[in-house]
Order: sequence, then C-alpha cells, then structure tokens
Amino acid sequence: QEKGKLARITTYWPSEDRQTRLHKSATGERLHEGSAAVDPRKIPYGSRILLEGSTLTAVDTGRDVRNRKAARLSGRTPEEKSAQVVDVFFESKARAMRWASSHDLFQRLQIIEP
Repeated sequence: QEKGKLARITTYWPSEDRQTRLHKSATGERLHEGSAAVDPRKIPYGSRILLEGSTLTAVDTGRDVRNRKAARLSGRTPEEKSAQVVDVFFESKARAMRWASSHDLFQRLQIIEP
C-alpha cells in the first residue's frame, strides 16, 4: 500500500463558533462525527479521508486549516511544517480531547477524491 500524505490532525466541536454550534459546514452539509475540515484546494470537498481505521468526509474548511497553522506551529521537520491540516469534527469537546490524546498529531492519510 502506498504511503499517504502527511497531515497534522486537529479536532473541533460544536461550541467553537456560530457555524459549528449550528452543525453547519462550509458546504452546507450538517456536521457530524466523521466530518472533517480541509483546505479544498488540496483535498476536494466530498473526498473520503482514510485515517487510522476511520473514514472521514471532507465537508468543511476554516482559516487555520487553509493556512496550516497547527502544522507550522507544531511541526519539527520540514515535512511536518508543510503538512496539510485535517480538522476532525466531534460532537463534544470531551470526545475530541479523548480522541486527540490517543492519536498522533501527524498521521499519513489516504485521500479518495469524489
């Protein structure tokens, strides 16, 4: 199996801003566990993202995702610093934190474009 793209994985949940409180994504789809925010110039909306046994769907975006803030700040190698950011949606902050604490910050992922 081909090694996938390196990505910095972050998490978000409904209370972060008005759009997510309403479970509304950039594409108009309702956010749910399994939704992800991406840079649509790099990972097209509707793509499936295979990540450590999970399948996510690219339906949302955000400024910090597009400008790769988390990768630039936490990356230690040039590859990490230039990695895409994939922000995984969770129904609660507790679920997001639990998931984040048990998974690597940087992961290889496979993209299946729509």
